[in-house]
Amino acid sequence: MEGQDYDLLVQIRKELHKFPELSGSEQRTSGFVSDYLQSLSPDEFITGLGGHGLAAGFRGTAPGPRIMVRAELDALPINETNDFGHKSANPGVSHKCGHDGHIAVALGIARRFAAEKPREGEVVVLFQPAEENGRGARAVVNDPRFVRIEPGFIIAMHNLPGFERHEIILREDVFAAASEGLIVRLRGKTSHASEPENGVSPAPALSRILQELPALAGGASPGGFTQATVIHARLGEIAFGTNPGEAVVMATLRAFDREIMEELKTRAEQLVRDIATAEKLGISIEWTDMFPATGNDPHLVSLANETAGLLGYTARIMHDPFRWSEDFGWFTGKYRGMLFGIGAGSGHPELHSPDYDFPDEIIPTGVTFIGELCRKLLKEG
Repeated sequence: MEGQDYDLLVQIRKELHKFPELSGSEQRTSGFVSDYLQSLSPDEFITGLGGHGLAAGFRGTAPGPRIMVRAELDALPINETNDFGHKSANPGVSHKCGHDGHIAVALGIARRFAAEKPREGEVVVLFQPAEENGRGARAVVNDPRFVRIEPGFIIAMHNLPGFERHEIILREDVFAAASEGLIVRLRGKTSHASEPENGVSPAPALSRILQELPALAGGASPGGFTQATVIHARLGEIAFGTNPGEAVVMATLRAFDREIMEELKTRAEQLVRDIATAEKLGISIEWTDMFPATGNDPHLVSLANETAGLLGYTARIMHDPFRWSEDFGWFTGKYRGMLFGIGAGSGHPELHSPDYDFPDEIIPTGVTFIGELCRKLLKEG
């Protein structure tokens, strides 16, 4: 990548970082990306995909496969602790997963194929909303206009702190875990705090759930990896004269396998219902933030491994999937796809950490690697 192109993409990345937006509210980000894409005169251009998503296609003159490259538009509800010129200007919101960098890479891909159209087939660059809550990819796939750009192959990257910078991280089959959010609401009966015997407090049930729900999942159990993490709990209100009558507990469940995930959900529901019944409480259960497991196509992984070697990048084949989730699984469940990682640095701040910032040095790595991978897939026809 030429220095001028690199400087432009870094400038874009920092502008995006400065004005982050939460899932479903990516109007400014989408508008910024849209203006840049239109300046490239794409052959296909769609806005408003699944919300604030947009896609630009660059088409060859001969028939061939359609290769899609996906990036994410949204940021996280995390207050940034960094102090630099492109620090988030939106209090409590920041790009702590590196989606600003992913966008910059995808724009670099668009710029590359706008300047040199493929001879055959088409490269579509997709900018997807609402990845962080698991709703964006599903909304894009279900958008009626998506049929106009349905891919033969779809590729996405994620920067990965903890790995050497520029390292290409690959895995066949499951790359990232399935996860789903569980919300349990317990209903008892309030009473005066001096007369707890006249009420039904959910405190004992909440205490049991906080202990027993995480223990329900056994890590790398014989049936496969499972995990249950309590992420929020609330008992009553702050009123010292009141014995509480309501409680809420929320947890994230994870597994690498869809069937194991469904089994874990069934067991979790049964556990909390049994506890509620034993404590004479009403209960309601809600599931949210659903992320299917992201499974990688073996041929794409093999081709990516080969491409990394040809370009001089170190490729690492992971033995186990990652425990975190990515809604890219909505794509790989329907199309031949691959999610891969690019090392962000062994000592780099972790994803979702308040001091994280995307390492601009890996932008050329993403553009070069994905661009070459696209060309190889187009040549295969």
